[in-house]
Amino acid sequence: MVQSGRWKQSEMGNPTGSTELGRNTPERRPVTERKGDYREFYKPWGEEQAKEQGSRCMDCSVPFCHMGCPLGNVIPEFNHQVYLGNWQGALETLLSTNNFPEFTGRVCPAPCEASCVLSINSDPVTIEYIEKEIVERGYEESWIKPEVPAVRTGKKVAVVGSGPSGLAAAQQLNRAGHLVTVIERASYIGGLLSLGIPEFKLEKNVVQRRVQLMSEEGIIFLTDTNVGVDFPVERLLSDFDAVCLACGSTEARELDVPGRELEGVHLAMEYLSQQNKVLSGEAISVEDRIEAEGKRGVILGGGDTGADCLGTAIRQGAEVVHQLELLAEPPEQRPSDNPWPQWPLVLRSSPAHEEGGVREYSILTKSFSGRNGKLEKLHAVKVEWQPGENGGRPTMVEIPGSEFEIETELTLLAMGFLHPEGEGMLSQLGVELDARGNIAIDSNRMSSVSGVFAAGDAARGQSLVVWAIAEGRETARSIDLFLMGETSLPHSLPEHG
Repeated sequence: MVQSGRWKQSEMGNPTGSTELGRNTPERRPVTERKGDYREFYKPWGEEQAKEQGSRCMDCSVPFCHMGCPLGNVIPEFNHQVYLGNWQGALETLLSTNNFPEFTGRVCPAPCEASCVLSINSDPVTIEYIEKEIVERGYEESWIKPEVPAVRTGKKVAVVGSGPSGLAAAQQLNRAGHLVTVIERASYIGGLLSLGIPEFKLEKNVVQRRVQLMSEEGIIFLTDTNVGVDFPVERLLSDFDAVCLACGSTEARELDVPGRELEGVHLAMEYLSQQNKVLSGEAISVEDRIEAEGKRGVILGGGDTGADCLGTAIRQGAEVVHQLELLAEPPEQRPSDNPWPQWPLVLRSSPAHEEGGVREYSILTKSFSGRNGKLEKLHAVKVEWQPGENGGRPTMVEIPGSEFEIETELTLLAMGFLHPEGEGMLSQLGVELDARGNIAIDSNRMSSVSGVFAAGDAARGQSLVVWAIAEGRETARSIDLFLMGETSLPHSLPEHG
């Protein structure tokens, strides 16, 4: 029974689950097995395990997990429904706020779990894995079906970019009855979901399954279509009643050091996207192939993208891989100045780190060297981070005599992204950019050009898939209000909660 959108505390299925049961996550496939393929890391999670973990939820009177989740997922409710075995009800609750839990249940760092009240002095509820089990059960039981709008408004909306933000905006706008066309410059729908994230974290049939559903709902997808190149911006403005720019933050952070031009130094996304294309069956010429087999590799960047490169290089048969991070190594335990419910600034390891590689911190790359235009060595120095004055930014100091070199034939730059590409579509549209180079938007998520809105990393800057979905949903609401003067689409961003 639901009361005011919350389960009654007295009707919790297992009020002592949080004290009697510990955290239990899906078992990972053996390292030796998974290194030989690109299938997802995890073994299937049983129904009873999911129910047991759902019972650990305390249904807090103030559910901080809601606040941790950018989508505002109604987490205690679907946890409780899973515990009761009401999987269809859990799915309805989950889909009311999250368009694509099959994505977030696989690639989200789960800020909701970091905000779980159990995290104060115990291990949080396994929210992310419960979410994945709910949505996969929905597909297995054919509860997830195309939702074709009963009435069409006649309004046409273009969504430029097919990443999680663009897909979320498109689905919400379509459900509002608008005619939606998603325009993607790549050959694949999904953005980084399809080209950036490796198969072993997110198998591409999961993305294709959702895109097929959206096509059946009436959304039109145009691939290999680059707005501003082979699709004039004038047509974008004339053929559509509104435009949503969801083109992402694709300008990679570069490394301006001697030797950057050597053959063997590549951006991480060049490497990852190519491998995804190869696995999809696309032919890549020998001259263009970026391959780690038998090579000594280096990855610059200690984040998720770096870990994705590590797992990929290991599967390709790299001899050894060093992952270097400029920042200091985080502590294993939450420090006293980083209390709950803040995001815990602790050392994190990906399943890829179980498979091999050497992780090093506080390393500054100074240059690359080689012969005949080919990379042979990376030259670096160890650094020390000193506290900033009056709580300001820490300062980096090179440690004298700590210079060293690493022999390498392949170095991947996984240092993040700066902002969307300013040239081409954005400059031709004439949209204003903010101080960081992102698309400037007002409180209604509209750019400086009337009828042109922005969502996701293109406006927010590089962020998480879950934030992209939330922003796509919120932008769709603003577009619907702009077109119709009213909207029944819900708010999705925390500031509107």
